[in-house]
Amino acid sequence: MATQLPHAVGLAYAAQYRGDDVVVMAYFGDGATSEGEFHEGMNFAGVLRTPNVFICQNNQWAISVPRTRQTASRTIAQKALAYGFPGILVDGNDALAMFAATKEALDRARNGEGPTLIESYTYRMGDHTTSDDATRYRLEKEIAEWALKDPLKRFRRYIEERGIWNEVKEREMQDDIASFVEAEVKKAEGHPRPTLEDVFRYTYAEMTDDLKEQMEALSKAAHGRSEE
Repeated sequence: MATQLPHAVGLAYAAQYRGDDVVVMAYFGDGATSEGEFHEGMNFAGVLRTPNVFICQNNQWAISVPRTRQTASRTIAQKALAYGFPGILVDGNDALAMFAATKEALDRARNGEGPTLIESYTYRMGDHTTSDDATRYRLEKEIAEWALKDPLKRFRRYIEERGIWNEVKEREMQDDIASFVEAEVKKAEGHPRPTLEDVFRYTYAEMTDDLKEQMEALSKAAHGRSEE
């Protein structure tokens, strides 16, 4: 999906026009770079030099189609050159590399130097959706090789080797998270259930005449059924 990219550029242009210290980031997959909205967004971002950071999560599969089948471009990052701004290819499974590249792009945008496209080169480990069966078009050997590059395992090993993290801290964090989630779930379950009227009351800041009429009609119908 690339439909969000023109919107991201519009938001950044509005912030630029108002003089707000804002950078708008947008995330999308490699398949999105073959869609029209991608090119429209990139073109406007380049022309207007908007404060945008575009991050393409190149997991190498546009649903069930390999990247080589949906774009002839050697990399995704180089597509930025056609629109007049930098494109950076980064190891998407390296958390520190992604942090450094993103910070650099954010600094460029804040300094009025325009947008940046970051290609995060990674791999989709699972199926695209619950209706997808990736075993029909991918090899188990390929998946196993990428499993060794898991970004969470890599980063955890990095901080463990530097004495920043250990099993004790891991258990404490997991316990804290579990307690927090359980408390929030109980809080949510104790909140009053929304009514049908809430659909009408909170659509706009003030209810329109049409919505008032519809809510009254619904209330009468519901009241009639309760008397039967």
